[in-house]
Amino acid sequence: MPKRIFNSGEFLIKSIACDDVFIPEDFTDEQKQIAETSMQFIVNEIWPINDQIEAKNFELVRLNLRKCGELGLMMIDTPEELGGLELDKVTSMLVSETFAFAKSFGLTYMCHTGIGMLPLLYYGTREQKERYLGDLMSGAWVAAYCLTEPGSGSDALGAKSTAVLSDDGSHYILNGTKQFITNSGFSDLYTVFAQVDKKYFTGFLVERSFEGLEIGPEEKKMGNHGTSTCQVIMNNVKVPVENLLGEVGKGHKIAFNVLNIGRFKLGATCTGQIKYALAEGARYANERKQFNTYISNFGAIREKLADVTAMAFASEAVVYRLAGMIDDRHAIISNNTDDYYAEYQRGIEEYAAECAIVKVLCTEYGAKSIDTMLQVHGGYGYIAEYAIEQLYRDERVQRIWEGTNEVNRLLIPGTYLRKGLNNNLLSLDPEADSEGYFIAEKKLLNGLKTIYSELIDSALTTFGTKISVEQEVLLTLADMMIQVFALESVLLRAGKALKTTSDTKATLYLAVAKVCTFKMRQDFMGAAEQCAAFISRDATELFSIHTRYPSSGLLQAKQQLAEATSLAEKYIFPTAQ
Repeated sequence: MPKRIFNSGEFLIKSIACDDVFIPEDFTDEQKQIAETSMQFIVNEIWPINDQIEAKNFELVRLNLRKCGELGLMMIDTPEELGGLELDKVTSMLVSETFAFAKSFGLTYMCHTGIGMLPLLYYGTREQKERYLGDLMSGAWVAAYCLTEPGSGSDALGAKSTAVLSDDGSHYILNGTKQFITNSGFSDLYTVFAQVDKKYFTGFLVERSFEGLEIGPEEKKMGNHGTSTCQVIMNNVKVPVENLLGEVGKGHKIAFNVLNIGRFKLGATCTGQIKYALAEGARYANERKQFNTYISNFGAIREKLADVTAMAFASEAVVYRLAGMIDDRHAIISNNTDDYYAEYQRGIEEYAAECAIVKVLCTEYGAKSIDTMLQVHGGYGYIAEYAIEQLYRDERVQRIWEGTNEVNRLLIPGTYLRKGLNNNLLSLDPEADSEGYFIAEKKLLNGLKTIYSELIDSALTTFGTKISVEQEVLLTLADMMIQVFALESVLLRAGKALKTTSDTKATLYLAVAKVCTFKMRQDFMGAAEQCAAFISRDATELFSIHTRYPSSGLLQAKQQLAEATSLAEKYIFPTAQ
């Protein structure tokens, strides 16, 4: 039976069966082996030299990027015909998650293989790919992505860098400055965006050797000390016309589609960071004694372990659900079609809002989880000897780059409003949720969808087309959508896993679903109540009818998760690491 292809936002208006989604429990042996290869490389090659990387030994960084190339870890997204592996998005996200354990080196790797290489892969000509991809896949060359400028961050299209075609038509002359460019200090190839004739936003492939290209000094940063972050300065840089990326005036498509994948991969990275932090916290709690007992025996600590376990589970659920959605859509594209890459890019663009949901949820869960595990460490969490200290510093920027979380939140409802997803289209099947596990949870989920639909309809009645400028309202709508997608992903994952798991493991799936449901209901209601207040709607009855949930057993559920996590001293659900 062919897989069901989901449209963006469909989760808001329809019931979805658990067999139609991909979950981490579905990883193939090959995917697990690639993740294991990545982890072994990190443990054996990167962890022993982390201090040197943090001290900005970039020669060592480049050496290990070449080792990644030798292991095939640079060619995951590259087509087979160009020497790559052309693996699916599930595998790509799994490797992204694993490289979270590599700390600063992981970010360097992710920027190189992600926003560094993907513009070329998705939009480059055959000749451009043949010229550059071999060196990029081997690690001989390093790539960087130059979008942000001193005066334009979230407003990427407001870039002031310029490109003017030479009189003889042989090259473009680029001028301007790019800001906060990761990998810039030692990159060989830069994807640069500039305004052709000051009005056509366009991408270019710029080599480090091009005359007029200058790299500023390293920025002094709060975190990610082992990465290179500099300005990229262009003073009459001559770029051959054959290095034009895509079409003149179509740079926005490159920038935003690559950012969609960047946001998605960042969600996967944060999922790995949550697991890393959880393992550090659980291990420390089993070693640290206070009041003559290990602190892992205290309820206050155990609840923290349970909550972070639940956030890891939810992050995994949304990341790999979305990866499966994209893979399923890409699978129906014929490789023989002339516009394969155009269709491929549209397959990613379709899920721009879901990529933003994953980015927001996972970066904020990452922040909360790492902060919580640092708290478990007490004063020692503030000491650089402990891994959690670096995780804490490195995490903060993730809610800023790849589009701030505020910008991503505004993108989510804006996308769905343009699709006309409101309560007039709501088509939930109550019979589909009346059997099996999680009947009460599914009823609540449908209730949350109904509340969202009612409130967005009221918001449209109140503001009409002007709702697009009512950012406070849009932010509450986004938060409701995020919680709906997250809760549904958790229930679909747990429901599917329960069909094949052991009785012992089943109790943990039931427990994590309970903990997630309770938290997500709270988070949804906080946003819904604020939205109702903003639009001056009395939604008391609406909330009362649709948010009933028997939360008995929550304490026992948290205690079960905490006990299992404490014993394992790591994330307890099926994982590839």
